[in-house]
Amino acid sequence: MIAIISDVHGNYVALQEVLREIDCMGIKEIYCLGDVVGYYSQVNECCDALRSRDVRCVMGNHDWYMASGTDCERSKSVRDCMEYQRKVITKENLEWVQSFPVIMIAHDIAMVHGGWKNPIDEYCIPEEMYFESVRGRWFASGHTHVQRICDYEDKIYCNPGSVGQPRDGDNRAAFATFDGQAFVLHRVAYNYEAVGTQMEKVGFNSYYYGCLRDASKNLHG
Repeated sequence: MIAIISDVHGNYVALQEVLREIDCMGIKEIYCLGDVVGYYSQVNECCDALRSRDVRCVMGNHDWYMASGTDCERSKSVRDCMEYQRKVITKENLEWVQSFPVIMIAHDIAMVHGGWKNPIDEYCIPEEMYFESVRGRWFASGHTHVQRICDYEDKIYCNPGSVGQPRDGDNRAAFATFDGQAFVLHRVAYNYEAVGTQMEKVGFNSYYYGCLRDASKNLHG
């Protein structure tokens, strides 16, 4: 059994609860579909927690902004958050993020952050025809922050949802598990108000974290 997480986005409060639930399930092997960084203030805590567990991660678009020093052209809020995180991230954590591969195959699952046309920044809409030209049976990606499983018999796709910023109307942190035969989706409640408190401490107002209360409202980027 493995756990698959995605889109942590510096939300250490949510990550702690997800990791605690994974531990309770007795799962030792965790994979991350990208975007460890971005949006929320505890970027080093998130990186440290995942590094300490040897979690293998693919490169997300926010990870790429951090790794390359580039900006998100479509979102000022993302640029503001990345500007803060670049100031505080440790050298060791930056180098770790820079080491992320764009695609990873593990347990016969093809893993990317976005999609198979653009692994880093495609908002993948999983339809049966989409996967006809993609080799493999099992697929997993994040980026949309919307949890789902699509079973096309010979092609099975999973988006584990977002740990740090769900966008599907359910504000609980999301992740998935895989036992070699099937994906299973999971949700975990956490104290999102504590994330707001941390954000306020470093100078961000509720515009940047209010979406954690109402998961149908969010910051795209």
